Amino acid sequence: MVDTVAQAGAYLHHLAFESSQPDRLAAFYGDIMQMEVARISDREWRCEGPARRMVVVPGQDKKLAYAGLAVRDADGLKLIRDRAESEGVAIHASPSPYFREGAFAVKDPDGNLIVFGLSKPEYVKAMGWPRANHAMPIWGPVQHLTYRTQNMDGFYDFYHRKLGFRMVDRVIKQDGTIATIFVTSNHEHHTIAAFAGDRTGMDHHSYEAGEWNYLRDWCEHFASRKVQLMWGPGRHGPGHNLFAFIEDPDGNWIEISAELEVIHDRPCEDWPHEPRSLNTWGKAILRS
Repeated sequence: MVDTVAQAGAYLHHLAFESSQPDRLAAFYGDIMQMEVARISDREWRCEGPARRMVVVPGQDKKLAYAGLAVRDADGLKLIRDRAESEGVAIHASPSPYFREGAFAVKDPDGNLIVFGLSKPEYVKAMGWPRANHAMPIWGPVQHLTYRTQNMDGFYDFYHRKLGFRMVDRVIKQDGTIATIFVTSNHEHHTIAAFAGDRTGMDHHSYEAGEWNYLRDWCEHFASRKVQLMWGPGRHGPGHNLFAFIEDPDGNWIEISAELEVIHDRPCEDWPHEPRSLNTWGKAILRS
């Protein structure tokens, strides 16, 4: 089976969240996640930093409006669309303001909207940071998102079998059922993951700081804004990345990650469903 999305080199370019108080949520990301905030209309706020972008729209708290995955070139975009159509996946219009004409969207079995497209030229070079009269924000591109799902079989079938994300790691319960799946669309350990659980929706989204020193800087920045860490620092098993978590005003979990594994050529690995798989250093938050 060809890993079509991975072959196209897709990466998480931006996210869009619904919120019952979108102005408050946008202001949080502006201050705490060091983005510039622009109110485009009564229906859209944009938060933009170096290699991280978020759209906020009115709606339900803790709900993903859509996720935007950019690809390298038009051939890669066509490859993904052709694969999706050949698998009977319905094609939807793109709602993204960041992608060029030709972008398209698909819905997974839980209703999450995933948009594939080519980044508009003005967003290719990390938003032109640093900008005049602005200190350079801490490094941390938006990197992955993780769901909770009650339909793990559907997640596996849609992302791996139908779209061609590469399967990287699984966490397996004692009864043989899958607790967690990690899939990637490029060389990084995972772009999208899912925890099996008793609800459907978002679990967290993550920013990859790259190095331990930047993770430290993020934690110092959160402390300066009186934002408490809710989990970490620690180290995950799958992906081997360092992590720290905070929570935004709507209850969305935010991960700052560092040293995420780069995948070259290895088979999918199975991990036991135990606390040490989630955090080799200490406390774990088991989703199921």
